[in-house]
Amino acid sequence: MPKSTPISEGSIYEGFDIYASYVVNATGMHVGTLKVVRKRDKRQLYPFDGCEIIGPFESSEDARRAAQALGQRLVEADITNPEP
Repeated sequence: MPKSTPISEGSIYEGFDIYASYVVNATGMHVGTLKVVRKRDKRQLYPFDGCEIIGPFESSEDARRAAQALGQRLVEADITNPEP
């Protein structure tokens, strides 16, 4: 089982828990996994029904990096325009 990487320490990401990881699908490709939670109200911002699939990618590092980047974009968007 791949290790989930929390990236919520420091700067603007401090008010959020961001966990980025990956899974290997049936075809052997790597798909990013992501969970983003706003700490102040414990609201899960990602995943949600109908959310995009992160990948597939050839390597686990690419999948994890894409998940981290998406998590950071979601936090930046929530700070700019908070979801109720």
